[in-house]
Amino acid sequence: MADARRRDDPTGATGPTGPTAPDHPPVRTERRGRVLVIRMCREHKRNAIDRRLADALDEAFNTLEDDDTLWAGILTGSGGVFSAGSDLNAVGDYVTERGGEYGLIRRSRRKPLIAAVEGAALGGGLELVLACDLVVAAATARFGLPEVRLGLVPTCAGLFRGPRALPVNLARELVLTGDPIGAERAYAAGFVNRVTEEGGAMTGAVELAERVCANAPLAVRASLHAMDRSLSSDDDLGWRATEEATATVLGSRDHEEGIAAFLEKRAPRWSGE
Repeated sequence: MADARRRDDPTGATGPTGPTAPDHPPVRTERRGRVLVIRMCREHKRNAIDRRLADALDEAFNTLEDDDTLWAGILTGSGGVFSAGSDLNAVGDYVTERGGEYGLIRRSRRKPLIAAVEGAALGGGLELVLACDLVVAAATARFGLPEVRLGLVPTCAGLFRGPRALPVNLARELVLTGDPIGAERAYAAGFVNRVTEEGGAMTGAVELAERVCANAPLAVRASLHAMDRSLSSDDDLGWRATEEATATVLGSRDHEEGIAAFLEKRAPRWSGE
């Protein structure tokens, strides 16, 4: 279990040890012409999302949507990691009024958002990527939904956006095995738009964003809105199904055992109860 946790830990930094959070903003933004770069900066926790990071992301996405001089956005991580997902210590306290989970998952957006992925995008980290419109990934990037290894299920739209963005059987493999896939396989499946060398995801994302911004913004937004309306028509059903799956596992013995095993860095002893 120790090796699996190191490779595919869905939270990244919620165990009993680890450095104290440095005193700096959890999100940094940078304007590059008409593009807003939004960078998660909680690298000491592998950019795992807690209340503070969710609120900062929400504020950044509000700026992107509300500022008419901005035509596109890029979401990325820091410290060689995109995001390891939810911080278990947050106990689900990462929902914002306007954006929902992580400030993004249930957000109604008009402007294109590109994920620039270096390193791991696991659990909620992959669900953040699934909430974006385009994906640029370094060759060393990894995408996974390892929740079942903790006796959990993906709760931030991975159970229905995954099969929408990936071939259904590949989405099933991610969810049911908890094993991640690399950038090349994600590219071959049509999920990743561009693969770059390690360290080059941001450059590739900026180039792609500039190509988008070279076009008429109203036409881009209208086209994006039309596609999103069609693709999200079954979202209500997806959320209901996710809530039912979550209710099934929460409070179960396997859920308690999965969390305990993770914190104790040992293999879980599943009972199926």
